[in-house]
Amino acid sequence: MILQEKQQRNWQPILKQFAAVVGKNSVVQRREELLTYECDGLTSYRQRPAAVVLPKTTEQVAEIVKICHQNQIAWVARGAGTGLSGGALPVEDCVLIVTALMKKILSIDLENQRVVVQPGVINNWVTQAVSGAGFYYAPDPSSQIICSIGGNVAENSGGVHCLKYGVTTNHVMGLKLVLPDGSIVDVGGAVQEMPGYDMTGLFVGSEGTLGIATEITLRILKTAESICVLLADFTTIEESGAAVSDIIGSGIIPAGMEIMDNLSINAVEDVVATGCYPRDAGAILLVEIDGLEVEVATNKQRIAEICKKNGARNITTANDPETRLKLWKGRKAAFAAAGHVSPDYYVQDGVIPRTQLSFILREIEELSKKYGYKVANVFHAGDGNLHPLILYDNSVPGALEKVEELGGDILKLCVQVGGSLSGEHGIGADKRCYMTDMFTQIDLETMQWVREVFNPQGLANPGKMFPTPRTCGEAARAVKIEQKFENVELY
Repeated sequence: MILQEKQQRNWQPILKQFAAVVGKNSVVQRREELLTYECDGLTSYRQRPAAVVLPKTTEQVAEIVKICHQNQIAWVARGAGTGLSGGALPVEDCVLIVTALMKKILSIDLENQRVVVQPGVINNWVTQAVSGAGFYYAPDPSSQIICSIGGNVAENSGGVHCLKYGVTTNHVMGLKLVLPDGSIVDVGGAVQEMPGYDMTGLFVGSEGTLGIATEITLRILKTAESICVLLADFTTIEESGAAVSDIIGSGIIPAGMEIMDNLSINAVEDVVATGCYPRDAGAILLVEIDGLEVEVATNKQRIAEICKKNGARNITTANDPETRLKLWKGRKAAFAAAGHVSPDYYVQDGVIPRTQLSFILREIEELSKKYGYKVANVFHAGDGNLHPLILYDNSVPGALEKVEELGGDILKLCVQVGGSLSGEHGIGADKRCYMTDMFTQIDLETMQWVREVFNPQGLANPGKMFPTPRTCGEAARAVKIEQKFENVELY
C-alpha cells in the first residue's frame, strides 16, 4: 500500500518548485546523496527522505513549507544532525528542510546583551563572536563545536553550565517562525519579559512539531570576574554523588558539576590523554564555580572540604583558562571516546532528583549485569541529568533490541523516583513510547491539542514526541524502501 501511494506522487514538478525557490544546487534528490541525511546522531535508526532542501532565508523556508502544505507532503526540519533522540529522523516519503546554510549572525547588541542569529549558526560561534568584548553564551552542550542553535532551540538543549544558568529556553528572547502553513510570525521580543502568552517558551523544545525557527534572539552573559575548576577523584561513584548533594545542600550553586565513572575515565584517557584523570578512580567530579573573586575563593575552599568529607582522594584546582580547559577537555570528549572502546553505543538522558543519585547508579549497575552490557556513566550531576552510554555491537543480531530495552528500564527508573524522560536530548522518535510512563492520557491529549492548533494537518515532523499504536522500535528503526524518484532530473 505504501509503495502504491509513492508511485502516485509525481515528484518532478515538486522538485522543480523547490529548485525555483532555492536553486537547483540546493535540492538534494539522488539516492546516494540522500544517504547523508537518513539519520541524526541516533545512528541506529535510519530512514531515507524523499528529498532534501537547503534554504538560506526565512522567505525561502516559508515558500518550501507552502509547497509542502499545498501538496500535503510531510516535512522534517534538521540542523546539524547531532541530535540523539531521532528528532530529525526523516519519515517515509518526506521532505527534509535543512537549515545548515542559514549560518549568519545577523546582529550583535552588546549594550543590551543580545545576539540575533540564523538557526544554522553553530553554538560555539556565538561565544566566539562576543568573547573579545567579555561576553559568552551560556548553554553549552558537549557537541557545542558542531551543534546548531536551531537544533538547540528545537530540543531545548542543556550543557555543563546549565546548572546555574539554565537551559536554552532561559536564553531565548524571541523567535521568527515559519508555521506549518508557510506563514511567518514573530514571538517574544528584544526584552526578556513580554506580555501575553509565552509563545517563545512554548516553541522552544517543541522538536519541530510546531514550525521552524528562522531567526533567534539570544541572551548573552558577561564573563565572570573569576572562574575556578576543581577536579576531585573518589574511590566509588556513590561517594562522588554524595558530594554533589552536599555541595548543593550547603547553598553553593556551581556553574557546573559533572561526574564520570571509571569506564568513562579510562576511555577518555585512552583517546584524549589529558593526564588529569586518575585511571584507578571509581569516579571523578568536576566542579566549576564563578563570580566575584572573593566569592570564588571562599566557595573553592568549602567545596574542597565537602569533597574530602565524602572521601575524595585528591583535589586539583585551576584558575587560569588553559588549565581549566585541560580539565574539561576529557569530559567534553567523553561521548566520542566511548566510540573508541565499543563498536556502538546507545545513550539516554533521563533526569533524577540529586538525592537519588547513589540509588539510581546502583540500579543501573544491576541492570548492566542483568542485560550483559557495560554502561559508562557521564552526566550533569548538579541537576541530576544522567547520560548512561550503553556499549554494544550493532552487528550482533538482536543486540539493539536488548539495548533499547535496557535503556527503557533506565528511563522508567528515572520517572519512578520523581524524575523525567529527558533533560536536553528531547523525546523524538526514540523515547515517545515512554511518555505514558510520565504523563496521563489527559496530559498527552492536552499537549496534542496545542500541536494541532499550529500543525492541524500533522505535516510538521509527524510521528515525533507522542506515542502511537506502533512501538518505538517499529516506528524508528531502519526501513529501506527504494525511492521512486531517485533518478528524476530537475531540468
